[in-house]
Amino acid sequence: TVLLEPGDEVPADGRLIKAIGLQIDESSLTGEPMVHKTTDPAFNDMEATYAADHILRSSMVMDGSGMMVVNAIGDKTEIGTVAKRSTEETKVVTPLNSQLTRLAKLISKIASTLAIAIFLIFSIHDFYNFSLTNPEWNSEDVIYMTNVILNYFMMSVTLIAMAVPEGLPMAVTLSLALNMRRMLKSNNLVRKLHACETMGAVTVICTDKTGTLTQNRMEVAEMDMATDDEEMFYRSLALNTTAYIDDNNDKKGIGNPTEIALLLWLNSKGKDYRKIRSEAEIIDQMPFSTERKFMATIAAIGDERWLIMKGAPEIVMKHCEGMSDEETDYVKKQLCGFQAQAMRTLAFAAKRLSKPQEESTENNNRYKKTPEINCSEVIKLGGMTWQGIAAISDPLREDVAEAVERCKEAGVTVKIVTGDTAGTAIEIARQIGIWEKETPEECHITGTDFAALSDEEALERVKVLRVMSRARPSDKQRLVELLQQLNEVVAVTGDGTNDAPALNHAQIGLSLGS
Repeated sequence: TVLLEPGDEVPADGRLIKAIGLQIDESSLTGEPMVHKTTDPAFNDMEATYAADHILRSSMVMDGSGMMVVNAIGDKTEIGTVAKRSTEETKVVTPLNSQLTRLAKLISKIASTLAIAIFLIFSIHDFYNFSLTNPEWNSEDVIYMTNVILNYFMMSVTLIAMAVPEGLPMAVTLSLALNMRRMLKSNNLVRKLHACETMGAVTVICTDKTGTLTQNRMEVAEMDMATDDEEMFYRSLALNTTAYIDDNNDKKGIGNPTEIALLLWLNSKGKDYRKIRSEAEIIDQMPFSTERKFMATIAAIGDERWLIMKGAPEIVMKHCEGMSDEETDYVKKQLCGFQAQAMRTLAFAAKRLSKPQEESTENNNRYKKTPEINCSEVIKLGGMTWQGIAAISDPLREDVAEAVERCKEAGVTVKIVTGDTAGTAIEIARQIGIWEKETPEECHITGTDFAALSDEEALERVKVLRVMSRARPSDKQRLVELLQQLNEVVAVTGDGTNDAPALNHAQIGLSLGS
């Protein structure tokens, strides 16, 4: 067994047997920076990239704790398989190689045909003439006749040798090298020369989402504050969290990406979360867990104690009171709108607690406080006040939509292959213009369903496929190989380890990043 704690890098693949608010960074294999892990079968999503109780080597423990039983090590792990497929030799033939091969065969056929024809014509011509004018031709002078035939044979061989374009390989190499230098000036580092020409022949681009189409940076897209006490709302964001902003970079943070996004939003409002934290004292804290779907904190702010909660809106609403039917309907309508745009939603609530009572002791006249109550006890009482909703998203890169439109104009098909959820993947596809209202459902498939298809079924499906969600590294590689069977020239764009097998097996691998 292996104990899992925050900051640990998982050393092997295993099955989770115990978990308390366990959050894992699986970006090396799925591209997703935060995944909740649990042993509860009720939370095991059948469409998830990996099972909720499956822990993978090279992933990082971000929060919570757990215990797992090892079931694979070394090359037998998922990351080991990815590494093997990323480095294995491929038999992919690029368009340039195909064209040069066809040219070489054509030249060989023409030269061989001409050489044979010339040899036969000259030989028959001389045989006919010499038989009439040269009596030695019909004599028994074998050496003379052999010498004549040999001269014509050498002439034919020379013709074949002269037909070979010796300068062609050098010309092609120099041309590609010049293209490589030109591309380097625009920050494109070419690893293999043939890629310079192959990029111009691409017919399909399979692109990752996180970090490729999007900025891989969570930010608050919309914040609907439903309370008049703005200062308390700001305190809720600053105190009910375990994240921090990096002291060396005020645009990056340490901790849960969603919580970092909330702190960055606070900064944009001119609020210093460090100052808010210094003015309060955390009495008790209940970390977020997949089972509870919320986080709670009891904090002493001045002479008052507050219970602060954030989490899934449907869970937080159950603990709130005083919301009218109109307010409830308004919140539900908002949630539907945010979810339709593939945004993550968080709800906030707070409750002022009674002051701790003091009681005298029999031995002296001093007073002592009653034992502090914990979050779980207070939450059961309900009576919280609804504070608002935050919609959080990973925004698109600014130039992505324009780039996709230019690809479509050039006749290049773009397909999204991501480890994210179906709703998020389809929404991103809609935003970049490859998914319309009338697009049929068969244009989308999950990695699990794709893996279950036979090769014949999958070959037919990829012809119409536009979006693949919850994709594993092996699913991305299989998609590339099936497209190549359809005589497509495939380019793969990605920025993570999970994209490596597909990058290796495609005709063109476009690795984004530093």
